[in-house]
Amino acid sequence: MEVEAEKRDVNSVMSQLVDPEGATLGPPMYLPQDVGPQQLQQMVNKLLNNEEKLPYTFYISDQELVVPLESYLQKNKVSVEKVLSIVYQPQAIFRIRPVNRCSATIAGHSEAVLSVAFSPDGKQLASGSGDTSVRLWDLNTQTPMFTCQGHKNWVLSIAWSPDGKHLVSGSKAGELQCWDPLTGQPSGNPLVGHKKWITGISWEPVHLSSPCRRFVSSSKDGDARVWDITLRRCVICLSGHTLAVTCVKWGGDGVIYTGSQDCTIKVWETSQGKLIRELKGHGHWVNSLALSTEYVLRTGAFDHTGKQYSSSEEMKQVALERYKKMKANAPERLVSGSDDFTMFLWEPSVSKHPKTRMTGHQQLVNHVYFSPDGQWVASASFDKSVKLWNGITGKFVAAFRGHVGPVYQISWSADSRLLLSGSKDSTLKIWDIRTKKLKQDLPGHADEVFAVDWSPDGEKVASGGKDKVLKLWMG
Repeated sequence: MEVEAEKRDVNSVMSQLVDPEGATLGPPMYLPQDVGPQQLQQMVNKLLNNEEKLPYTFYISDQELVVPLESYLQKNKVSVEKVLSIVYQPQAIFRIRPVNRCSATIAGHSEAVLSVAFSPDGKQLASGSGDTSVRLWDLNTQTPMFTCQGHKNWVLSIAWSPDGKHLVSGSKAGELQCWDPLTGQPSGNPLVGHKKWITGISWEPVHLSSPCRRFVSSSKDGDARVWDITLRRCVICLSGHTLAVTCVKWGGDGVIYTGSQDCTIKVWETSQGKLIRELKGHGHWVNSLALSTEYVLRTGAFDHTGKQYSSSEEMKQVALERYKKMKANAPERLVSGSDDFTMFLWEPSVSKHPKTRMTGHQQLVNHVYFSPDGQWVASASFDKSVKLWNGITGKFVAAFRGHVGPVYQISWSADSRLLLSGSKDSTLKIWDIRTKKLKQDLPGHADEVFAVDWSPDGEKVASGGKDKVLKLWMG
């Protein structure tokens, strides 16, 4: 018997499968050392009773397992005395092709392009510019469709409602305008109230309210305002920050998060606009906020299959299912990026204290963004790098270097496998999350790239910047 036990110990390792949140799957078990990702995938599907077999990747101490256990243990000199924790991470069942060529360069704006955004179903594209116009583009013919005139100053921010029926833009003069994307016409008069320029716009999630009616705007004037497009007025003013509000997000649980130059993040309830919580920790301006559920909030009921919906009720239902599935049993997570070069990971519904402080950037953090599956956080900085972090623990994973100027904006592919960045150096770059390397370099713009977006259907990328043209990129 003793010989048997000894033999088993040499060729097998006591392992425990855990999900990314740390919950165990099944009991600890002895696994033969020749087991690799393929066999582990079969085991996880079996243990979870998945009718449809799903793809998974496996991690040991934040490192992806791509070889049999034996090779990994030898290479990393891991002791087999302790139980080996193997994290399984579900992957998207569809795969997005990396874009590799510019399919169209479209002139139209007469000043810099400051923002670009695809509609939730990926079928339409909007841009905002320093020429005071918003433009809607026809993606089939790759030509300008509508020029939306009405703003008196630069269009700094644009946002589609998650049901795809409205587009809102905010300007440097502080007014907001709602547009009908089917006609390019304004829906009603400009929405006025802010005294300084608009810094961000975020819509109420469609799983909470359908059809979409309310959105929130943040401004340099220190306030955030909730607007109702049916009533065509401001219904709640969120006052309390002592300096400019730089960013705003409407969360899936129904609360609004605002980040400010006063170094705080405030959490508000949305029936009366009461302050629920204050998140403190940053030593300088908060520049950017990201939610772990952001992708499903942005796309609502739309996914990569391109299914369209006939009723707002059906849309609400599907959006709620998508939100619940994405969030699972974990709390909604928030990441903030700051001028103090650091980031914080928060779970605001659980605690007012940060879960992790994320350090490593050598300059201000300009933009933070969770991957669609919530497993990763990417950050863009003026230190010319893009960094990748674990979206659950906040641990540093990798630095993507290649840009030779500050990185302004980032965007994810729908399958969470690729990351796009746009920089002052006039290039876009696509990074491979698996290999942690540059996948595609996309030069072509004549000057700084201010805005990038990857369409939710995964098929195209849009970019805009100082050279006034809009570029579309395809696979």
